[in-house]
Amino acid sequence: MTAPQVRRVLETALYCDDHEACARFYEALLGRERLLTGDRLIALDAGDGSVLLLFRRGASARPLETPGGTIPGHDGQGPMHLAFAIGRDEVGAWEARLTELHVALESRVRWDRGGESLYFRDPEGRSVELATPGTWSTW
Repeated sequence: MTAPQVRRVLETALYCDDHEACARFYEALLGRERLLTGDRLIALDAGDGSVLLLFRRGASARPLETPGGTIPGHDGQGPMHLAFAIGRDEVGAWEARLTELHVALESRVRWDRGGESLYFRDPEGRSVELATPGTWSTW
């Protein structure tokens, strides 16, 4: 039996001690708008139909009843990593953007497939990557 196909990762969730400060950081970094603002969650447009969910740590641990059904509880902590896909020709513009935002570039990796990754930290210490095509066989 053939498995039905997943189209893409739709949402990425980060759990934040200060979800408002994290939202301001990612809004400035990505230049994207908020899709939803609430006490437990701020959702940002992360480009290309994807959503970055910034949960206030602990606020989503219990199930949430909505008119459409129950959202199961979830939460997280500890070192985390996320990567955003960028164009190969946009590396210089992203380096300038990080400098403009006073975000220190932690590392740069050139991959065997020809991709390049820029690594830096968000306000809560998570490893954030900007990755060009050639990073993975699928990207």
